[in-house]
Amino acid sequence: MPRSSIFLMATLLTVAVAIACSGDYSPRPRGYFRIDFPERSYVQYDADCPYSFRYPSFATISKDDSRIAQPCWINIDFPGYRGRLHISYMAVNENLVEYMEDSRKLAFKHSVKADAIDEHTFINEENNVYGVLYDIKGNSASSLQFFLTDSSSHFFRGALYFNVHPNKDSLSPVIDYFREDILYLIETFTWK
Repeated sequence: MPRSSIFLMATLLTVAVAIACSGDYSPRPRGYFRIDFPERSYVQYDADCPYSFRYPSFATISKDDSRIAQPCWINIDFPGYRGRLHISYMAVNENLVEYMEDSRKLAFKHSVKADAIDEHTFINEENNVYGVLYDIKGNSASSLQFFLTDSSSHFFRGALYFNVHPNKDSLSPVIDYFREDILYLIETFTWK
């Protein structure tokens, strides 16, 4: 191949690269899979425990089998989403303040990874249900925690966890979806 052809090809290649790289370029952001959610419907939980509530019909409830579990501790699993709402119940015996403080500490343990923790108070005088929802923003292991009490005899606590590496961008739609279900659980909660 003659030198002039090599020179011409090198020049054309240089011009093509210069033109191709002259515009603004930004890499395409990472995408996530589309998540389809089931249509909302609820069923009543009414076991041999001193509480009752409505939960999503696609969820499954199992008895907590951890070594520290007490009676009326359950898990609400969300199959297909790798999520679990851990539920614990304790009878109050002049230790309500201790339970409330423990619940607050457990929620604020996530402040290391959280961007913010919002507290929302719930008051349902008709059913004698009072509580606080901790809405944990960011890449924390738990994104929602709450407790409910009647202020004298019962204490009910819940914490939502996902069995995945926390990533607020990919988990955000799932957390938003389950937030509504947890709010509905709280709104329909009653003591027996």
